[in-house]
Amino acid sequence: MKVLLLKDAKEDDGGQDPYIRELGLFGFEATLIPVLSFEFLSLPSFSEKLSHPEGYGGLIFTSPRAVEAVELCLEKDNKTEVWEKSLKEKWSAKSVYVVGNATASLVSKLGLDTEGEKCGNAENLAEYICSREPSALPLLFPCGTLKREVLPKMLKDKGIPMESITVYRTIPHPAIQVNLNSYYSTQGVPASITFFSPSGVTYSLKHIQELSGDSMDQIKFAAIGPTTARALAAQGLPVSCTADSPTPRALATGVRRALQPPGGC
Repeated sequence: MKVLLLKDAKEDDGGQDPYIRELGLFGFEATLIPVLSFEFLSLPSFSEKLSHPEGYGGLIFTSPRAVEAVELCLEKDNKTEVWEKSLKEKWSAKSVYVVGNATASLVSKLGLDTEGEKCGNAENLAEYICSREPSALPLLFPCGTLKREVLPKMLKDKGIPMESITVYRTIPHPAIQVNLNSYYSTQGVPASITFFSPSGVTYSLKHIQELSGDSMDQIKFAAIGPTTARALAAQGLPVSCTADSPTPRALATGVRRALQPPGGC
């Protein structure tokens, strides 16, 4: 049974995307099509802030892209050596809050320990941060142009200082239409399509509707989390599956449940 995932490929240690592997264990033939691209912004300003850990109580990362912005700052400004010699140790002494295992994995490659990755979404992470001993110094929050305001608002309401800086913006992947056309012409209409962000819904849904035609109502639509599920519902689409957590195992389990025939075990 063919399933389509609207995300870019990320190889794990085994050289395979973990979503393809987990879905394959359930007998699904998964294909990945990236629908988003990213442009990085304000890197000189962000780099300057990273150079002064003494001014912050910690870091907040809610997306892999924000961690990539740190990597770019270190590379572009030849700060890798300074990071290894002193900055990493100074930031390590502070709290580093993250959403999701993918983001946590990238942060750990910077040499920083993380907390909060099991929270699953920004709202839960905000609650977790609020439950910790507050720092008098602001938390540094590199984010994208499309960030939701729930985390900043919850921290502000609790009197927890935070400084956000926009370090990337989301744009449509230039090959969305070509890649979707190619998929539909060779594979046909998938049994299920999983969306990984509200932006992914915005940028790809029209193409999917045109290609699927009358078969649209046969597709089981899945979302990686509640925010994406709300974006699908806002477009009038029935959401057959929302992953319990933003992980390959949780998504594969949810998709299998959604595609099981009635009465199946």
